[in-house]
This record gives sequence, C-alpha cells and structure tokens, in this order.
Amino acid sequence: MNREEIRQQLFAMQDTDYREFQVKLIPTVDPEKVIGVRTPQLRKFAKELSRNPDAERFLEDLPHEYFDENQLHAFLISEIKDFDSCILKTERFLPQIDNWATCDQLSPKVFKKHRPELLKYIKRWIGSEHTYIIRFAVGMLMQHFLDEDYREEYPELVSSVRSEEYYVNMMIAWYFATALAKQYDSVLPFIESGRLDLWTHNKAIQKAAESFRITPEQKAYLRTLKRKALK
Repeated sequence: MNREEIRQQLFAMQDTDYREFQVKLIPTVDPEKVIGVRTPQLRKFAKELSRNPDAERFLEDLPHEYFDENQLHAFLISEIKDFDSCILKTERFLPQIDNWATCDQLSPKVFKKHRPELLKYIKRWIGSEHTYIIRFAVGMLMQHFLDEDYREEYPELVSSVRSEEYYVNMMIAWYFATALAKQYDSVLPFIESGRLDLWTHNKAIQKAAESFRITPEQKAYLRTLKRKALK
C-alpha cells in the first residue's frame, strides 16, 4: 500500500460532519488539509497498517499533506515496540507537528518501559524553540514522571519554560494541575511562590479546581492564590 493508496483509504473513511466539527478545534491547521476521519477508525487503521511492511515507507515519507495523515503517523509511531526505533522516528516526526491534537495523540507505549532513557530526550526537547516539541516534552513529563518516578527537578524544569505560545502555556498549566493532584505537597510551593507567568499560573489553578482528585479544602486554598494583572 503506497502513499496514494493510504490517502485513498483515509478519504474512504471521511465523515464530513465530523470534519466540520474538527476544523474548529485545530485552528492552526488549514481546513483544506483536514479529511475528517474519526479517531477510533484512525487508530484501527494504524494497527492494521502497522502489521504491513508498507507502514515503514509511510513513516519515512515526510512531510505529509493532510492532518489525518499526520494523525495516522502519530498512531503508527505509538505502536512501535522497539525503543530505539521509536525514538528515532519520534525525533524525525516532531518538527512536522503543527497542531495540539497530533502532538497529544503521539504517545508511544514503549516509553513507559524506558523512562530513564526517555528522560534525556525530554530534557533536550523542552529546550526547543518549536511550539509542539516543547508541548510534547511537557506532556511526556506529565504522563510518565508524576508517579513513582517523580522528582522535584521535573516541575522545576517545566516552570523554567517561558513562551508566548498558547499551546505551550496551556500544556504547562495542565501539567501543574495534574502535578497538584498527584504530588500536592511538593508542587504547591511552585504556585505559592508565583513561579509561573500570570496567565499560566491562573489557568493551572483553574484546572486544578476542576479536578475531582483534589480535595475541596485544597481547591479553596488554591483559589486564594490566584493573581491579578498589574495595572
């Protein structure tokens, strides 16, 4: 199955109503580049394609033209079982990502078993100037390093990021809201001392207050820590 045949398959799965809904959620993507394939179908197609030697050719054939092709690419990488191969393909694909959805759908299963090796890549990615490489790095810290492998140096790393990009700052806020739910006592000082920029600080508190994993008492205290813009 070559590139054109894969694209034909994607168009055969097109849902125009879903496409109209989807384009509103990914404003950084040209609407003409959205086919409109529902995520469960894309995941299923990716699993089928991953068993086909042609998947390797598709992963090498960058850049893609359509959003849905990038989504398929993310799902294919996420299925790779060899860590070294997965990292190689992840690093090659990251600069191609131009939207939050593809960034967040890229979640290789093999990373869970190779956290120590993954960490050195995260530390490099988080220093990137590319919006979605930074977002991916923070997302990986949130996904893999807030439980048994948590260290206080990780929120320190995230709090040091400064960006004007909405999709970076939203991920930082999401990270700290999740970190408060999982490592409240350790992460709270980052909020109390105002380590984040104003918008991200307040958004992190808002998202934490919406979490069912944070107690009512904790939420009440966090709300007192909201900051106002200086006039």
